[in-house]
Amino acid sequence: MRRLVIVATAVVLVDSTLYAALTPLLPHYADHYGLSKAGAGLLVASYAAGSLVGGIPGGLTAARIGPRRAASAGLLTVGLASIVFGLATTPWMLGVARFTQGVGGALSWAGAFSWIVASVPSARRGEAIGTAMGGAVVGAMLGPVIGAVAGLTNDRGTFLAFALIPCGLALVARRLPDSGPQRAELRSLARGLRDRRLLGGLWLMTLPSLLFGLTAVLVPLHLDALGWGPAAIGGLWLVAAGIEAVINPFLGRLVDRRGLRLPVVVAVTASAAVAVAFAFADSAAALAVLVVVGALSFGALFTPGLALIASGAERAGVAQALAFGAMSAAWALGNILGPAGGGALARGTSDAVAFVLGAGVCLATLVAISRSAPRVGRIVRNGRVAQPGA
Repeated sequence: MRRLVIVATAVVLVDSTLYAALTPLLPHYADHYGLSKAGAGLLVASYAAGSLVGGIPGGLTAARIGPRRAASAGLLTVGLASIVFGLATTPWMLGVARFTQGVGGALSWAGAFSWIVASVPSARRGEAIGTAMGGAVVGAMLGPVIGAVAGLTNDRGTFLAFALIPCGLALVARRLPDSGPQRAELRSLARGLRDRRLLGGLWLMTLPSLLFGLTAVLVPLHLDALGWGPAAIGGLWLVAAGIEAVINPFLGRLVDRRGLRLPVVVAVTASAAVAVAFAFADSAAALAVLVVVGALSFGALFTPGLALIASGAERAGVAQALAFGAMSAAWALGNILGPAGGGALARGTSDAVAFVLGAGVCLATLVAISRSAPRVGRIVRNGRVAQPGA
């Protein structure tokens, strides 16, 4: 079981690393190919577009062929995407590579998380999910470093070399026991979306993804205009992700003691404040501080979202692989609206308007939470969400 969790965590880490590697390179590609903010946003969002397209089919595939095979197939697809990205000579090729990575990532995430839920005893499920999400945070830390190295040395060689990692990990994954296929039907997911926990968990993946995506496009371009290079931008994202990784265990303890409602309300409120602050920040120092604070407030929503998805799917009778495939689609929706929509809006108006609109989405979420009659139960240590009052 321990090896399974380690491999599943590595699956998530590898995909997150390649996804985040674009951040410090975005100004370089924008300058090299003459991309506007809208074009840069589309490049960032192309990964999410692949996850959106591949999310539900990836979940169905993971359920039918088994989580281990799905994770391996997703890793091989991510490796192929890295090769295409390294060899790309046009923005269209870069976009195709990112889209392909998104498809592979959706399949590997659905496989990895459903593998954990199906194989790990319920008493340790929450810990295992949290460990895998820690892999995503570490990947978010390593990605900008890889991107900075590529920017300072040779981007083609860096991404071609990186492709060896997911391909090798796919071979390692195939040596572990699979939890087997799961019965999955789209009709069950449609029924499951009526469950407040599952639906709320999916939204808690969409909202921070939107805010992270908006930040990943507008802030690096702004810092580049203020004189920051790829290494400095990558270092900033590394610091932000590192602090987020340290804070996550404390957030988990708070959720255990006080339940989901308070941490989620605090995180959404803080996210709204950070988005407004981004709208009026002009100096590099202010932007750097807000990137770190934003990583904490935005990222604090992911773990509650995953816990609600697992619990809601179990209660609604939805296959975990299919539920986590829907999770990839929900995450992707935010990462399309944030980079592409925010980039286009910033081009037509200003960065401030895009960030203020993001704050408005946070405030609308707070209104929805306040109108929700039943309180969300506590996450207990076995990874399940208890009934209200438990």
